[in-house]
Parts: sequence; C-alpha cells; structure tokens
Amino acid sequence: MNATIWHNPACGTSRKTLAILQETPGVALTVVEYLKNPYSTDKLRQLFGDAGLTARDALRLRGTDAEERGLKDAGEDEIIAAMAANPAYVERPFVETDKGVRLCRPQDRVHEIL
Repeated sequence: MNATIWHNPACGTSRKTLAILQETPGVALTVVEYLKNPYSTDKLRQLFGDAGLTARDALRLRGTDAEERGLKDAGEDEIIAAMAANPAYVERPFVETDKGVRLCRPQDRVHEIL
C-alpha cells in the first residue's frame, strides 16, 4: 500500500502518525514536510474533498494568526489561498493512502485508511 503523510516534525501528533505508518507492514511511505514543500491549491482541494472536509474544517487556528486575519469566517477560496501561501494554517497531519485521505487528529484515525 502507498501512503503519503504531510508531516511537521515539530508536531507530536504528526510524529505519532508517522510512527504508526512506519510500523505498519507493507506500507510504501512518502513523507512530505509541508513547511518546506508547501501544498498547491489543487492539492489542498483534492485532500479536503477526498477527506470529506471543508477548508474551514482543516484550518489550524491554534498557534497561528488565522483568526486575527479573519480566516475563521472567510470563504473556501480565501482560506485555501491563505493555506497555500502559509502552510502553517493547515491542521496536521494529513495522510493519503490507496484507501482514502484522513486528517489524522487524533493519530489513530490513520487506521481507517490502512
């Protein structure tokens, strides 16, 4: 099974999710450190759509200035543009496998797509 994690090494939940993926037999893993390799707007739309989420659902407020910038009440296009410009606004971690996409918060959600 192929799996891709959009990973932030500074995030405990992301590290725990990565460990689950690394410990799962048969997983061919790709790790994307999204702060170094930001999402495209198309990729964000695809991940959110496949995970059944809106951009607002995936907006990280804690530890960011997203709320002060008015993103909490912004439209989808504005949120996605902000996320593409500053990937710290994306809640983490997202995992994509052959079985689907999940925002793995908590990390055990990754088991739904393994």
